[in-house]
Amino acid sequence: MGSNKHRMPVMADVAREAGVSHQTVSRVLNDHPNVRADTRARVEAAISRLGYRRNLVARALVTRRSRTLGVVSFDTTLYGPASTIYGIQQAARAAGYFVSIVSLKTIDAEGVRDAIDYLTEQGVDGIVVVAPQHSASRALESLPADTPVVAVEGTHRADIPVVCIDQVEGARLVVRHLLELGHETVWHVSGPSDWLEAEGRMEGWRSALEEAGRQVPEPLAGDWSPRAGYEAGKILAASEGVTAVFAANDQMALGVLRALSEEGVPVPGRISVVGFDDIPESEFFSPPLTTVRQDFGAVGRHCIEVLLRRIDAGAGSDERLVVPPTLVVRSSTAPAR
Repeated sequence: MGSNKHRMPVMADVAREAGVSHQTVSRVLNDHPNVRADTRARVEAAISRLGYRRNLVARALVTRRSRTLGVVSFDTTLYGPASTIYGIQQAARAAGYFVSIVSLKTIDAEGVRDAIDYLTEQGVDGIVVVAPQHSASRALESLPADTPVVAVEGTHRADIPVVCIDQVEGARLVVRHLLELGHETVWHVSGPSDWLEAEGRMEGWRSALEEAGRQVPEPLAGDWSPRAGYEAGKILAASEGVTAVFAANDQMALGVLRALSEEGVPVPGRISVVGFDDIPESEFFSPPLTTVRQDFGAVGRHCIEVLLRRIDAGAGSDERLVVPPTLVVRSSTAPAR
């Protein structure tokens, strides 16, 4: 009494619909190069008409690949990590992979190992660890050598490839821009000391000032939040000789702008302000914020490319791919008075 009216189509149905063999359909699905263009188009049209969906479980049993990649990340509410994960997801999808994400609140070796153990038990083919902090970077040092892993930002292990944005160069772009506008020096509101990104941005800021023979002011410590920038901005507004400020992210730059506004300090009339990240809101700050743009899409693509190479090779590598940043100049900076 059963009916096949609502039966899900299988590969044999696609082959029959397209007038080709089962093997030809398999070649098209696996993007095999030895398939004529007109045959490929006929099979793809049949797949679309029938609404065929490949059986990933069966495919995994045959290929021993789950077509799933794992991602371990921390504090995904922050713009940088969240944008990095989005870039990884998009790149993985374009490569034909699903993504399973584990987000950790506690950043320590045990937490990272537990997350990677969990993803390994799920049968992922490889793992991207978004490791922007020293504690996360150290946690990677204890991973088994046979785990296909790529780190975003950093690790000290030579056999784990790294994809990162050039934080040092981004900060140097900021300082050079402000010095070219005639500012004698640049003050800095830093990110948290455990973050590799904050460390790189401070290093770039300091080295650019030193190379130019300029005074290096004592940095003001921040925590990525607008509140930290606001508190730093109050201090800067009351300080003599401040004409240019580099905040280590756009959220802190927003806080600086608010504090300066409350204190009656015009931006950029008296003080120029620069951020880092180019969050979507930065061009709508008052005034629109000069900042550093990071190409998270490129980070995601490189992560997936490197990880798939490592999965195929079955061995570690010392690859380190660095994505260049871009300075975006808006009206929060101007020549020094």
